[in-house]
Amino acid sequence: MSESLSPCSPRGQCQPGMGANASSANMDTNSSVLGGGAWRGREPFSVFTVLILTLLVLLTVATFLWNLLVLATILRVKAFHRVPHNLVASTAVSDVLVAALVMPLGLVKELSAGRRWRLGRELCLLWVCLDVLCCTASIWNVTAIALDRYWSVTRQLRYTLLARRRISNAMIALTWLLSAAISLAPLLGWGQTYSPEQERCQLSQDPSYTIVSTGGAFYLPLCVVLFVYWKIYKAAKFRTGGRRKNAVGPLPEAAQAGREQ
Repeated sequence: MSESLSPCSPRGQCQPGMGANASSANMDTNSSVLGGGAWRGREPFSVFTVLILTLLVLLTVATFLWNLLVLATILRVKAFHRVPHNLVASTAVSDVLVAALVMPLGLVKELSAGRRWRLGRELCLLWVCLDVLCCTASIWNVTAIALDRYWSVTRQLRYTLLARRRISNAMIALTWLLSAAISLAPLLGWGQTYSPEQERCQLSQDPSYTIVSTGGAFYLPLCVVLFVYWKIYKAAKFRTGGRRKNAVGPLPEAAQAGREQ
């Protein structure tokens, strides 16, 4: 038993380098047992990589604290307990979840060798689901804010405070329901997000899911926001032009006669 573990031959002659190789192998095994397996194969970080990672960490912390401050302000100030601040609060909730749950796990993935996922299948599915859920909700919340502004400008008489509150609450509910439907689809078997052989965790690459998810989570709200703000611009320009015409319009006949005298 002892001879099989010895780096020397039975004749007492030791092979050069065998002791060093054995000790390095033991160190690698110990580091893997102690939790270093998640970082195996990772080369030393360059100065540029350390700088980028530091900026990403600062961005994560700043995103979390800023949106948490927005939520605290809306909750504490009673004047903000109305539309459109409820839409802003919904946006802040989604951004807080991104900073608290999605971005840290993304940093762990970036730090691993080869950007591999070594945290298991369950955590991968949870991470991808939360990523799609929160990002989609944030985008649609911005779209809801744009729609609220559009209706406030173009339908001032019909878009009363009560109607505005009901519509905004309905938009918040629809936003999170749509986001949940898009994010939960891969969990129900629509495409593959985790590959244990390649240690890869990513959004489902199924073509049909890619079309539906990108269309529903990005392109559709983008078109809505661009169209709505274009209509707002036209309405504001029309009102400004009308005011200018009234300000520089022709003088009444009585005023003109007085000037001639």
